[in-house]
Amino acid sequence: MAGAAKQAFVIAGTSSGCGKTTVTLGLLRALMLRGLRVQPFKIGPDYLDSGWHSAVTGISSRNLDAFMLPTPTLNGLFAKQMQHADVAVIEGVMGLYDGYGTDPNYCSSAAMAKQLGCPVILLVDGKAVSTSIAATVMGFQRFDPTLNIAGVILNRVNSDSHYQLLADAITRYCGLPVLGRVPVMADVALPSRHLGLVPAQEHSPQDERWQRLAQQLEETVDIDRLLALSHLNSLPHGEAPEIADEALAHGLTVAVAEDEAFNFYYPDNLDMLEQAGVKIQRFSPLHDSRLPDCQMIWLGGGYPEVHGAKLAANSAMRESLREAHQRRIPLYAECGGLMYLGESLTDGNDETHAMCGVLPGHSQMGKRLTRFGYCEATALHDTLLAKKGETLRGHEFHYSDFSGSLPAALDCCKWRDGVAISRWQGGFQHHATFASYLHVHFAQRPSLLNRWLALARNHL
Repeated sequence: MAGAAKQAFVIAGTSSGCGKTTVTLGLLRALMLRGLRVQPFKIGPDYLDSGWHSAVTGISSRNLDAFMLPTPTLNGLFAKQMQHADVAVIEGVMGLYDGYGTDPNYCSSAAMAKQLGCPVILLVDGKAVSTSIAATVMGFQRFDPTLNIAGVILNRVNSDSHYQLLADAITRYCGLPVLGRVPVMADVALPSRHLGLVPAQEHSPQDERWQRLAQQLEETVDIDRLLALSHLNSLPHGEAPEIADEALAHGLTVAVAEDEAFNFYYPDNLDMLEQAGVKIQRFSPLHDSRLPDCQMIWLGGGYPEVHGAKLAANSAMRESLREAHQRRIPLYAECGGLMYLGESLTDGNDETHAMCGVLPGHSQMGKRLTRFGYCEATALHDTLLAKKGETLRGHEFHYSDFSGSLPAALDCCKWRDGVAISRWQGGFQHHATFASYLHVHFAQRPSLLNRWLALARNHL
């Protein structure tokens, strides 16, 4: 590998909720304070964890998603981000071996660690346990002997004596180095709501608490040893995704909604538009009165249901979006963006708010997840991103449901272990507007952007 040696490690857990994100944030800040150039990553499709990575470091965290991205493309994107970094801190998804279905080698943290050639640091909850913790660690260790579990960090362990008991048991029975402990720190707990963590965009940076967490980890985790275990022999072989048609993109501006209500975007997607030559102009549906001058519009996901009253009160922006739709400016909306484009939205308090009225239909918040997980979506007719018969790979994660009178644009299927377990239709193509609950990564097939760009050129 040319240049300075690189380091990388995956922070993996025994399950969701074991503290991966908080510990990842602390390690990111601690490594930055040492003068290292860090690059945060998140395995899987989650926007919220990666948003906190970006907020704490000031560096865009990248998602590593093996379902949406072909292996060469994912490896290429990883290697590109590592060109200017010293160390990659990669937060895992759910439990170490949890992936898509029961195959531990597909879309899991373990599979990604092996694909990238990175060691795993296993985060284990040490509360209310002693020697039994070794059985937990041993189970993860023996489940896949080809996986490099390089060390263990114990979470929620407040005393040195308790830590020593746990560390001795793991060392004795598992032969793994225990790198330290993280005590309970209530003041650094991350806030959450129905979709998971509250987005970092809704909070001030609060640098002080991340400084405290980093200082704590320096005191109770052997970061020198962690880094010594994390050398990359080489970056994984891959290839950069192709660039969308630059002739189509030249001179175009895309208006991207970004505020407290809309902030779910993969940085790689934004990069791909810019690399093709599209200028990105951000705007706020909450705070701005009209759209910027543009030939394309993108409404990402987020929490419109939390900000329904304020979105409804901004009638000028809603009218601006309706006018753009009527002028056939191509508009792409994902999840929260779909909800905002409907005629109305009923939030979790059963209060109904007027929305943009671009799409005939209504969003209703529910008490449980309506859709969750990866799916393949085949276009039932030509859409902004896919021609009839083409398939998009993406994921859905939402508590709301959208009911309307337009014909569905997508036939969606969720698979598990090679068997279709559910099928549904959704998404809408209305004039030049395409909206659905599906979140997609453009690098799966960069040519899909050419359809959007071609329509946009009519408005130059």
